[in-house]
Amino acid sequence: MLISVIGGNRASAEIQSQAEELGRGLAERGLTVVCGGLGGVMEAVCRGAKAAGGVTIGILPGTRAAAANPHVTIPIPTGIGLARNAIVALAGKAVIALDGSHGTLSEIAYALNYRKPVIGIATWKIDGIRTAADAAEALEMVDELHIAHSA
Repeated sequence: MLISVIGGNRASAEIQSQAEELGRGLAERGLTVVCGGLGGVMEAVCRGAKAAGGVTIGILPGTRAAAANPHVTIPIPTGIGLARNAIVALAGKAVIALDGSHGTLSEIAYALNYRKPVIGIATWKIDGIRTAADAAEALEMVDELHIAHSA
């Protein structure tokens, strides 16, 4: 099962730590991380998932698989720039947003428009986002959604 994790290409050490913990927790639940495949939150969540033996998918904006962060298991170059945000948001059974700027906001909007559950950690305050204080609480919310157990 895929879970989309979205967030900024640049992130504070605290947000990166939360993202890494989130990635580990998702992998430990047998979930696959899908993200934008670049740096910041994306790299940290992939690092955590990969360290726990998980699979990570990077939906890249450009045409080169080599642009993916080193923790992406499956890089998917799209050549469509920021339009890849729709793919990232729609690929997962749910979306978890950490911090982020306007790109993250666009992914949240896609997810909400397609009625995906969205969990947010230190991100945009928008109706429809379930707010988590940290990665541990976000993982509890994932468990409550029974994502790891659904088809």
